[in-house]
Amino acid sequence: MRNLSISARWVRVWQRNFSVYRHTWKISFLPPLLEPLFYLAAFGIGLSSLVKGFSYRGQEIAYLPFIAPALLAITIMYNAFFETSYASFVRMYYQKTFDAMLATPLTLEEVITGEIAWAATKAVIAALLMQSVISLCGLVHYPEGLLLLPLAALGGLAFAAIGMVFTSLVPNIETFNLPIFLFITPMFLFSGTFFPLQNLPTWAQWLAQVFPLTHLTMLVRACALGRLDLTLMWSLFYLVAFFLVAYPLAIRGMRKRLIK
Repeated sequence: MRNLSISARWVRVWQRNFSVYRHTWKISFLPPLLEPLFYLAAFGIGLSSLVKGFSYRGQEIAYLPFIAPALLAITIMYNAFFETSYASFVRMYYQKTFDAMLATPLTLEEVITGEIAWAATKAVIAALLMQSVISLCGLVHYPEGLLLLPLAALGGLAFAAIGMVFTSLVPNIETFNLPIFLFITPMFLFSGTFFPLQNLPTWAQWLAQVFPLTHLTMLVRACALGRLDLTLMWSLFYLVAFFLVAYPLAIRGMRKRLIK
């Protein structure tokens, strides 16, 4: 792969998306604020009455403190992935925004970098809103909880980059059903989100380690519960490595798609 041509001009792409967001923030503000309340009511309150408690990482834990951080990790994934999949595809294919930006001194690498950075920013905003809600419910332990926003930025970058990879591959917007069904949905269900991984067969536990959401969930849950230890460094390294692999793949894929 040829050398990346990136300067600080990618910030202009970020600023463009932020300016659009400022006009629609009232609509964008509500889902990450209300969604955790719905999830906590359905799973945390309703289901927790059936799940009295279980062992997690050698300690007994109630279901509500277990699931709340996972919902935060899922929010990070959804906001970053859908921004660089559906939203970026609309800007690229229907609105021709990418073509307009490429007619300026911006390089393709700067456009894609700005898109990924903006998606990560949306993930951080959503995480901040949701963290505020679950903190008010007493479900975040501080000062460890202060690390949740940096984790949201890292997780946002990872899922934004892989979302852009899929955007470079799908022929039309309807085809996004495939990565959602084959990639997002399995992670949503089997990344230690709604139940501990040790409840799965051994082969499924190993398979779950491939999912970036598994590692993000472990890190977010450890921060929320105030139970940090050195074994989590592997999950941190995995997310960084995942982004470092997905990011150049996204650049390469979008170059093939847009540069004729």
